[in-house]
Amino acid sequence: MAMATNNTEKAKAADLVTDGQAINLQQEKYTTLFKELREKHHFTQAELDRLFAGITIDKKVLELMDKQWEAKPYYSYWPLFITPEVIERGRQELKTNQQILDRIEKELGVNREIVIAIWGIESHFGEHKGKYGVFKTLNTLFDAYPRRSAFFRDQLVDFLLLCRENQFDTLTVTGSYAGAFGQTQFIPSSYREYAISLDGNKKIDVFTSINDILASIANYLHRYHWVLGTPLYVDIGNELKGQELINASNQGTKNRVDWQVVSKIQGIKLPPPPGNKQLSIVGLEKDPFNGGGFRYVAAYPNFQAITAWNNSSRYAMAVCELAEALKQTH
Repeated sequence: MAMATNNTEKAKAADLVTDGQAINLQQEKYTTLFKELREKHHFTQAELDRLFAGITIDKKVLELMDKQWEAKPYYSYWPLFITPEVIERGRQELKTNQQILDRIEKELGVNREIVIAIWGIESHFGEHKGKYGVFKTLNTLFDAYPRRSAFFRDQLVDFLLLCRENQFDTLTVTGSYAGAFGQTQFIPSSYREYAISLDGNKKIDVFTSINDILASIANYLHRYHWVLGTPLYVDIGNELKGQELINASNQGTKNRVDWQVVSKIQGIKLPPPPGNKQLSIVGLEKDPFNGGGFRYVAAYPNFQAITAWNNSSRYAMAVCELAEALKQTH
């Protein structure tokens, strides 16, 4: 019996459903959702009936949610995104889009290489926007991914609203297995909050307008207090020399330390961060076939802004290192 209990505890969301399984729209969480959509957001019952008719589970979405790339150690993670081909393409995009990037740096204060790096990592410069129906994906995750069901409920509401606001066909928008879409790979709430247009019109287009795509990426970082030209991170060695830094590293990027403390404990001279804000301590796994261990960095506020975009320090470091590669001359 103990073994059976253990197996139940380890069951993943995908193990509990079948692909194409009908979602029960009579369950309380859906009837409550529909009530909110009618009363607060003024959807008609006829609209809801049309949109949700025959909605089913996409099991592949659930399988992929448990195999996210950010779980890989850093030595395996960064080569997925930083390749000679991506670096070359990114440098071309810097030249091609110089005019809008000049404007972005001037008006939004975000470094151009970072904007291009995020574009490259998120959608390979627009080539990989995702093949999953966003509406079906969000319903799958709301209904059958208990760990983050509340989050995806909110995203489902935001998606319905943004489709109405922008005249998108709710049932044909495609994106990632996590419900992100467009060349920016914004989740619905981020689209509604941060996407902007610099095209001179009110229509925001993160699907085909390069100006809007790059400006929207920059606006997200701008809203998280990006400071143009200030440090991203500083390498502080292969070991942490004090418990305060070890604790900070173990507790993730939201646990922060005064920069003077980092400097004193590690015996390294650090540039002061803008506004004397605190630093995060990030440990990055090194290749075990090349010595192993960790590379530690002090992550500055700009690095922390990237973790607001994606809460993975590995992701943020890959963005930083791709941006550095784009900046280097041949």
